[in-house]
Amino acid sequence: MAEDKTVGQLVVDVKRDVTALVRTEIALAKAELKDDAKAAGIGAGMFAGAALFGFFALMLLLVGGSLALALVLPTWLSFLIVGVLLLVVAGVLALVGKGRISKVRPPERTIATAKESAQALKGVR
Repeated sequence: MAEDKTVGQLVVDVKRDVTALVRTEIALAKAELKDDAKAAGIGAGMFAGAALFGFFALMLLLVGGSLALALVLPTWLSFLIVGVLLLVVAGVLALVGKGRISKVRPPERTIATAKESAQALKGVR
């Protein structure tokens, strides 16, 4: 049956098959990266939360230190305690965010099948 096809028909068939292969590779990459992208987004959100809490902690520590130096009243101690607690929260969020981001992997199956496809196409020549 392949002997009955013209060169033009064979080129059309190859083009159709390559297009289908590329579309399948793209679909596989999307499926494989979906979960990793979600984990990376959550990790980035945790880093943003850590930065926000760190900023608030710094502001409270600065205000607390200022009040301690200016007034030397017990009120400053409450500002310092709250500031330290916010730094602890920021540290926990940063560690959780780092753990989430470190779990993100490259699309291994997509890379493997793309390499196989490239090898197969090289063999066609």
